[in-house]
Amino acid sequence: MSDTISWDDFQKVELKVGTVVRAEEFPEARKPAYKVWVDFGGDLGIKKSSAQITVHYKPEELIGRQIVGVVNFPPMQIGPIKSEFLLTGFYDDDGAVIIAQPERPVPNGARLA
Repeated sequence: MSDTISWDDFQKVELKVGTVVRAEEFPEARKPAYKVWVDFGGDLGIKKSSAQITVHYKPEELIGRQIVGVVNFPPMQIGPIKSEFLLTGFYDDDGAVIIAQPERPVPNGARLA
């Protein structure tokens, strides 16, 4: 079991909803991945990231899909792109990622409560 955290610790992680507006192959990545651009609305706007989600998704299937992302990590250089958020998901039995997403549409920028 993991260490217990406080509510304040949880509040430090900004998990927000955004809508995928662009996705494309990322052939320069060491592991199969896509480059993904997500609109988090408001002051955040569109942010880009690399996501290892190639097993269950095709780039064109991602457009318009809402995802949950961590938006307050520092930017990280991944090959030729600077990742500006972490797309969240769950590993299936084979270790492939299933995207975390809201059950129903919510406004871009909504924070996980």
